[in-house]
Amino acid sequence: MSLPDKAFPVSWDQFHRDARALAWRLAGLQTEFTAIVCITRGGLVPAAIISRELNIRLIETVCIASYHDYLNQGELSLLKGISPELTANGGEGVLVVDDLTDTGKTAAEVRAMLPKAHFACVYAKPQGVPTIDTFVTEVSQDTWIFFPWDMGFTFQEPIAKGGKG
Repeated sequence: MSLPDKAFPVSWDQFHRDARALAWRLAGLQTEFTAIVCITRGGLVPAAIISRELNIRLIETVCIASYHDYLNQGELSLLKGISPELTANGGEGVLVVDDLTDTGKTAAEVRAMLPKAHFACVYAKPQGVPTIDTFVTEVSQDTWIFFPWDMGFTFQEPIAKGGKG
């Protein structure tokens, strides 16, 4: 298993700015969200930022595992569902938050549980875009996003010398 050729490393500062940009977009919708459902684990950090910015206090998780080895998206596994109070009425007024939509499989799984919810991601790849409602940055399908919680401080080889970014 090797990583894709295109790497998109995201620092904590950049991720915070991008999550706040997503909050601005959501605030512009003039929709009154009553709760956030974050898709774990990636949705935890943006949900915290968005909940602060939009003053949403009720936060729930839906736990779905799809990247079992950090490189390849595998079979989806529902580890924890959503409370009946939030699934009532199809999830109307609920904001679903994730860090990334890649193929859209996870979003489609959650959308089946909350068909009336609004789906938002910080980053989106083309295959996943049709499954969500709002996002900030689109990257190509063959790009691997390195989130700040997955990285440490190491030297990066320059691209001209064969580095991946």
